[in-house]
Amino acid sequence: MSERYETLAARIEERFDEQVERVDSICGELTYEVNKSALRDVAMALRDEATFGFEVLIDVCGVDYLSYGSDEWTTDSATGTGFSRGVSRREVILDEADTFDPRRFAVVYHLLSVNNNTRLRLRCFTGEDNPPIVPSLVDVWSAADWFEREAFDLYGILFDGHPDLRRILTDYGFIGHPFRKDFPLYGNVEVSYDTDKGRVAYQPVSIEPRTLVPRVIRDDNRYSEDLKDTGNG
Repeated sequence: MSERYETLAARIEERFDEQVERVDSICGELTYEVNKSALRDVAMALRDEATFGFEVLIDVCGVDYLSYGSDEWTTDSATGTGFSRGVSRREVILDEADTFDPRRFAVVYHLLSVNNNTRLRLRCFTGEDNPPIVPSLVDVWSAADWFEREAFDLYGILFDGHPDLRRILTDYGFIGHPFRKDFPLYGNVEVSYDTDKGRVAYQPVSIEPRTLVPRVIRDDNRYSEDLKDTGNG
C-alpha cells in the first residue's frame, strides 16, 4: 500500500480509535470494519472533516458470508474456486425468535474523496437481528437511496430510517431474497403469460435441480508452460 494510504490509515485510527478496526486486504484496498452503532457517526465524520473529505458514495452492497471459506470440491482434479453447488429447494424462513450468525450478513460502503484522491471501504455487519438491519445513510449520502433498496431486495437487509425501502429489481410479488446463499439458484416460482386467464401467472418452478460441474485441471502436454507463447512471438 502506498505511503499516502498508510498516512490516511494512521489518521483514521487516530480519529476513530476503537470505533473502527482495520481489515486485511489481499488487493491493497484500505478497508475498515465499523460497528453498526457507530456507523452513522463515522460516516458523517468521513464526509464532513477535511482530513478525510469522502463526499462521494460510489456503491453500497450486501454480502452473505453463510458458506464463506468452505471448500466445495474435495479433489485435486478440479478447481476449488469459481463454482458452487445448487441449493436444495426448500423454504428458508426463520421464526421471529430465531437469530442469525452475527457475522453472516454485512453491508459494504465504497467511498471516494475527490479532493484528496483517495478511496475507502467500510464494512458493517448486521449482527444477530432477524431480520438483519443497519442504519440508513441516505441523509449522509443521497446516493445510498437506491443502493440500499437493492441490498434490501437481494439480501433482505433492512435500513432503519430509509425513506422508501421497497424492492427495486425483483417483481412486486417476489418472495425471498435471491442473493442469499440459502436461496435456490433456480428460484421457487416461474412466471409466464396465461392466454386463458389473460394475465401473467405464477406457478412452481419446473426446472430440475442440478449440481454445477467443476472445471477440470488439465496438465497434459497441450497445457505445458513450454508450449505457451512468450514475448512477441
